[in-house]
Amino acid sequence: MGTSTSKKCLRSLSFFITFVFVFISSASCVASAEEAGALLQWKTSLQDHRSRLTSWTSLHSSNTTSPCTWFAISCNTAMSVIKINLTKSGLQGTLSGFSFSSFPNLEHFDLSMNSIFGTIPPQISQLSKLVYLDLSCNRLNGSVPASVGNLSNLAYLDLCRNYLNSSIPLEMGNLSSLVELHLNTNNLTGSIPSTLVNLKRLRLLYMYENMLAGSIPLDIGNMVSLRNISLHDNNLSGAIPASLCDLRNLTLLELYRNNLSGPIPENIGNLKSLLVLNLMENNLSGPIPLSVGNLSKLQVLYIRDNPLSGSIPEVIGNLMNLIVFRVARNNLTGYLPENICKGGKLEYFTANGNSLIGRIPKSLRNCTTLYRVRLDGNQITGNISEDFGVYPNLDYIKLSDNKFYGEISDKWGKSLQLTNFEIAGNNITGSIPPELGNLTQLHLLNLSSNHLVGKIPMELGRLTLLVKLMLNGNQLSGGIPQELGSLTDLEYLDLSTNNLSLPIPSSLGNFMHLHHLNLSNNMLSQKTPYQLGMLLQLSVLDLSYNSLDEEIPTEFFGLDSLVTLNLSHNNLSGGIPGTFDKLHGLEFVDIAYNQLHGPIPNNKAFQEAPIEAFLGNKGLCNATGLQPCPSKKRPNSKVSFKIVYLVVPPVVGALIIASCGIYIPLLRRKKRQQTEECDMPPKEFELRLISIFGGKLLYEEIIKATEDFDDSYCIGRGGFGRVYKAKLPSDDLVAVKKFHSPCDGERSFQMEFLNEVRALTEIRHRNIVKLYGFCSHSRHSFLVYEYLERGSLFSILANDEEASKLDWSKRVNIIKGVAHGLSYMHSDVSPPIVHRDISSKNILLDAEYEACISDFGTAKLLEQDSSNWTTVAGTFGYVAPEFAYTLKVTEKCDVYSFGVLALEVIKGQYPNNILIGSLLSPALSREGKIPVELLDGRLPPPTDKVLDEIFTILKLAVPCLHANPKFRPSMLDASQIITLEFSQIENDRQRAEFMFG
Repeated sequence: MGTSTSKKCLRSLSFFITFVFVFISSASCVASAEEAGALLQWKTSLQDHRSRLTSWTSLHSSNTTSPCTWFAISCNTAMSVIKINLTKSGLQGTLSGFSFSSFPNLEHFDLSMNSIFGTIPPQISQLSKLVYLDLSCNRLNGSVPASVGNLSNLAYLDLCRNYLNSSIPLEMGNLSSLVELHLNTNNLTGSIPSTLVNLKRLRLLYMYENMLAGSIPLDIGNMVSLRNISLHDNNLSGAIPASLCDLRNLTLLELYRNNLSGPIPENIGNLKSLLVLNLMENNLSGPIPLSVGNLSKLQVLYIRDNPLSGSIPEVIGNLMNLIVFRVARNNLTGYLPENICKGGKLEYFTANGNSLIGRIPKSLRNCTTLYRVRLDGNQITGNISEDFGVYPNLDYIKLSDNKFYGEISDKWGKSLQLTNFEIAGNNITGSIPPELGNLTQLHLLNLSSNHLVGKIPMELGRLTLLVKLMLNGNQLSGGIPQELGSLTDLEYLDLSTNNLSLPIPSSLGNFMHLHHLNLSNNMLSQKTPYQLGMLLQLSVLDLSYNSLDEEIPTEFFGLDSLVTLNLSHNNLSGGIPGTFDKLHGLEFVDIAYNQLHGPIPNNKAFQEAPIEAFLGNKGLCNATGLQPCPSKKRPNSKVSFKIVYLVVPPVVGALIIASCGIYIPLLRRKKRQQTEECDMPPKEFELRLISIFGGKLLYEEIIKATEDFDDSYCIGRGGFGRVYKAKLPSDDLVAVKKFHSPCDGERSFQMEFLNEVRALTEIRHRNIVKLYGFCSHSRHSFLVYEYLERGSLFSILANDEEASKLDWSKRVNIIKGVAHGLSYMHSDVSPPIVHRDISSKNILLDAEYEACISDFGTAKLLEQDSSNWTTVAGTFGYVAPEFAYTLKVTEKCDVYSFGVLALEVIKGQYPNNILIGSLLSPALSREGKIPVELLDGRLPPPTDKVLDEIFTILKLAVPCLHANPKFRPSMLDASQIITLEFSQIENDRQRAEFMFG
């Protein structure tokens, strides 16, 4: 009986278990089917550029029962989706088609590093079990939905690197499980919600690079688990809360580039775990607290660019782990700490722009770890020879504008890694040691405004990487060494105000990159070498106050970039070459006190120069304040007639033969233009009206605004025409690109170009210059673009002062912007557009240094049913090498040019073959090791996050510059890598610090 009952119970239990299993399986199948359907529905709204979602197919057609085997999908044992990881999958689309309610068990949702745009739907709160949410590095805009505060299980939230533009919702303070919060690099406004102080488990708080205002919450000290705080690059104001110093676990505190005021909290020394303290570029005042000496683990201390006062505390010497110490541009006084390098780890020490006194501490003299030192702009004294040692790792030292004395020791020639050596504006005597010629990595040498004597060592000719050489304001004698001609990378040379004599060596004509040459106030003699006319990049030429004689070289007509020309106070004779008429970029000229005669060139700079620029010459004429040139008289003597008879015919004959190749084509071109104007009636023009100007952008307004394209409005020149700045009656500024009058053979090309321009009017991207309209007219053909205040990237990089403002973060952002724009042209436009002339001259910057691709004069639309063969176009040095054997246009042509441009932005100048070789060297393959020759020496070396970003860019440039276009990445891939990959590197670095720090 018992046995029978037991068997019945077992059968019943077995039946029940089977029923439950079937029921659960059935429910799981239904749930899986619903989740699969939701995923497939969302897939239809996405563009899958990398074909990652090919496994997402209909369950019926693939004979599967769930989406659990699909790419990026993970499920629990009940076959319900718990994880979607689509990071870096090349997806484009929105979240509006995603059915959040269909995923009740989803715990991990990662869409980072894609091109997801639109807003974050408030329905995201329906993912009630969500623990990990990463939507970073996309194109999301709008607000952070308040409903996010309902995700009570959320531990990780990353919305960084989007375009979110709302305030941070108060409800975010409800996320009691949150451990990491990344809201950085958006356009968030408003204040930091006080409710965030309730997040007791939060360890990482990243809100940097937004537009947050107001003060830091006073009770921030309640967030006891915080380890990393980054609030930099906002508009935060008020004092640093004292409670912040209660965060005993804090390892990273970055509050720089805000408007914080008041003193550094006296109890800052309580942060015993702190590794990085960065408070630079605020309005902090008062002294550096003595408690800083208690930060025994501190490695990086940035407090530069504040109005801090008092002296640098001696307790800084207690920081045995200090690597970076920057206190530049404060109001600090007193002496340098005696034990500043006691720990033996100091690499970066910048205290420039203060009022420090005294001598160099002994610990600094023996600090062999030093990499970068700036003490310029103080009142520090001491013997330049005795107070400094040999620094095997030193890359940059600037001691200018102090009170150093003594002679330059030959031991400076042993710091072989030096790229910048500046000791200008001191009381240094003696000669320049020839051992400086051993510093073969040197990019900048500035010994100006001292009391140096003797000759310029010919050994300086070994400094072949030198970009800037300034020896002006000394008492150097002898001639300019011919050996300096080997400095072919030189861009800036100033030897003025010395006692140099002898002729100017012709080897100076080798400086093909030179834009500034000043040899004034010397005793240089004999004729001016014609080779100086080969310096096509030259913008400043000053040879004044010398003893130069003979005529001005006619070869100077090729100096198209010349802005300033000073030849005054010499013994120059003859006339001013008539070819100077063509130097349209010239703005300042001074030729006073020579022996020149004849007419002044018909050039704006000459014609508008003050009379003082022409005084002291024999017979200059035809300019304001000068007498008119006398009319020519016919010779009346037999001797004169005989000379004319014997000399003139052969000379004229030679000139006629030599000029035929010039004048005949000009006459033919003029005839073609006249014929074409007859063929095209004056009324034939088209101008698209854009609503931004209320439909009032008219042909006549452009003509009036530029005074019929007068040279005074010209702001740029190119192979296709000139660019003018025009202010319309509406006060709007526009850039007008006027094309040269087309020849007969160019007409078909111009029509093709206008067709492409019509396509460009339909595209809109923040990194592509906006085309407002265009006009095709028999008299003038032009395009109307938005006006970008800062001009071309090329002009900024060529100007030391402007380039120094272009810090590493701005440069990375420029490269990101160009990558975004090209990716859009190649991947998001149909048919794709290839620019074909990506170079620094065609990248324009707005007031905020945002990059815009411009000049589509050579752009090509890639039609699917066309061969897409064309003629060679582009700027020499940027053109892909395959153009040597094929003329087929592909997107990979732009990728190559982009690789060159990326190197140029990081280096600050066009990368020659040596630099590209350095890029491909094994040094770059080692993590974080960037060859110094790839970096712009005008900027401080990059550190922290931006160093990783630059390293990523340089690694990407390697495949972009591959000789075989097949092995170059697409611009879509390059864009995502540049803008997103280093974000992942930063996250990994911070997590490593969190786990092991």
